[in-house]
Amino acid sequence: MYLNANNISFSYRKNKPILKNISISIPDNKVIGLMGDSGSGKSTLCKVISGYLNNYTGTITIDNELIDKTGYCPAQLIFQHPEKTMNPKWKMHKVLSESWNPPQELKDTFGLKEGWMNRWPSELSGGELQRFSILRALNPNTKFIIADEISTMLDTVTQVQIWDSLIDYCKKNKIGILAVSHDKELLEVIADNIVLFNDINKL
Repeated sequence: MYLNANNISFSYRKNKPILKNISISIPDNKVIGLMGDSGSGKSTLCKVISGYLNNYTGTITIDNELIDKTGYCPAQLIFQHPEKTMNPKWKMHKVLSESWNPPQELKDTFGLKEGWMNRWPSELSGGELQRFSILRALNPNTKFIIADEISTMLDTVTQVQIWDSLIDYCKKNKIGILAVSHDKELLEVIADNIVLFNDINKL
């Protein structure tokens, strides 16, 4: 199974494209690293692929079929700043169950502690919140993970724990990963192949 973004172009302002004729292919059994400078448009591409931005040109398909924009998006985006994606008025058990109720074994794999479930997002650290974000994205209907700088704000130990758990789960369940980062050393460790953003965005 492949997720293909073909000839994607997008502009926030008329006649000033931030993406131009980008094409990238993500298989369901690999981690594809996408490396580029901050502010280059990588996050915009992530939002397009995962359905957060719709006014683009080009096509996004899974096995040559267009993604249904009316239902659950099988390409799930994990953001760099998890606190911005959570309702501050919801406790963490509701934040998680908004997507699905993962089994206890999976919660343990990602280090979710039972005591966190009745806390507010503001009561947890960035690393703790990111574990919830990742688990939310691993809904059984997810076929691809779009990971946008998901470990940039985390300490080295937490980075290793999160990436090891995420990659292991995705490999076992045939979920492809697009790992977006400006950290070459990180991508050289986690990615099967690395694509340079400037090579596919011909502005």
